[in-house]
Amino acid sequence: MIFDGDLLAERARVTPAKLALVSIESGEQLTYRDLDLRAESAAAALQSMGIAAGDRFGILAHNSIELVAFFFAAGKIDAIVVPLSTRATARELDVIVRDCGMKHLLFGDEFAEIARQLPVTSTGIADVPTAGRRPTAVRHDPEAIYCLLYTSGTTGKPKGVMIPRRQLYWNGYNTAVDWDLRADDVAQVYTPMYHAGGLAVFLIPLFCAGGTVILHKGFDASEVWKAFEKYRCPIAFGVPTIWKMLMDAPEFRTVSLDHVRWFISGGAPLPHFIIDAYQKRGVPFKQGYGMTEAGVNCFTMTVEDSYRKPGSIGRPMLFTEVRIVDGEGHDAAAGEVGEMWIRGPHVSKGYWNDEEATRAAYSDGWLRTGDLARRDEEGFFFIAGRRKDLFISGGVNIYPAEIEAELVAHPSVTDAAVVPVADEKWGEVGVAFVVGQVSAEELASYLTLHIARYKVPRRFVFVDALPRTPYGKVMKEQLKSMLRSEG
Repeated sequence: MIFDGDLLAERARVTPAKLALVSIESGEQLTYRDLDLRAESAAAALQSMGIAAGDRFGILAHNSIELVAFFFAAGKIDAIVVPLSTRATARELDVIVRDCGMKHLLFGDEFAEIARQLPVTSTGIADVPTAGRRPTAVRHDPEAIYCLLYTSGTTGKPKGVMIPRRQLYWNGYNTAVDWDLRADDVAQVYTPMYHAGGLAVFLIPLFCAGGTVILHKGFDASEVWKAFEKYRCPIAFGVPTIWKMLMDAPEFRTVSLDHVRWFISGGAPLPHFIIDAYQKRGVPFKQGYGMTEAGVNCFTMTVEDSYRKPGSIGRPMLFTEVRIVDGEGHDAAAGEVGEMWIRGPHVSKGYWNDEEATRAAYSDGWLRTGDLARRDEEGFFFIAGRRKDLFISGGVNIYPAEIEAELVAHPSVTDAAVVPVADEKWGEVGVAFVVGQVSAEELASYLTLHIARYKVPRRFVFVDALPRTPYGKVMKEQLKSMLRSEG
């Protein structure tokens, strides 16, 4: 079975001399043969630490060649790698270390102090001797857990999503095919590799296709544009926050984009004004959809359709089943909003140590995403927002994502989020948190020209910045807490 092998070893066998990875931070350039040897040595080092198949080990480090090597090393010995957020506190990480039963932690130099505070044996990732060592071979199980990716935890305790080898590889192959990735493609990875997007959008799929990854330690708009132009990257991925920062950077006005095949956004609904800004520079701009529990890439669309269907996430990828389910569990008609369910070989196995959450989200192979969406007559899907964000005002469903998209389209608004509050007359009404230099009166008047009056927030709260997770999602529970604290 194709999912029980070693992806990096196979790629190194087929195209050993092809350039696999370029580190912006260190300047190193590794072929697939070089990288596979690094991963084999890292796997042997893990075994020397007593880490065997099924054992969990953590990595707390910024994007680096070492991180990539140890990630693939986990697959060589069937250990379970647990990438940890570089923005989390020791207290937050302590919960994850204990939850997964972590046996060893590898950390970057910047995180030595945090590592010392955690209840696990730890070693600096750069201090692990690896050169020239070979691991003891193990038999790979496609359903064995390859990694645990802990959700961002916008509400409550984070959950460890169990990612089997089968899911990781299927997502890679399917993305390479459906997104038309090629061996001559060069793509940057600047999103953090403790998140599914950093691992599964371009790293794994591009290695399936035999392309080259330009690896950034982290995100810096000027550095990204400089490397983008230097390596003439034909494709790029980002979340809406990243695309907005790249758009606002001074380099956006002058950077050469004549070599671009397409850009793609994911992680959250993409405001139309961002699409428009890039399309005015001649860039085909797609919007995708995924989540840690399902891939992360679940939809695809052509460049032509990206112009014809702005705002759509496209059609489901190969062998991906998608349902839009109404409140009574029936399939919704075209154009109607319901919860999106996904089924396919790229869906995860559930949540580590959390049977209740697993039963609530997974049923008969279907993943209940919690996202609200609609499907048009041509089979294109559009995200309406999160089910938990929906609120009812005067008996009518209100989708905050729709209001937020209109708010950020205002020229004086840079960011916005809408949450509900209780109201004696209507049950619930919206409150908009806004970043920008504009008055509440102007925003209310502006919105009444674009959306129905009942959707217009009853109050506008102006803030310097919205609280976001490391991957750009607004932490709406914090906004609700701010309102509750007002009494």
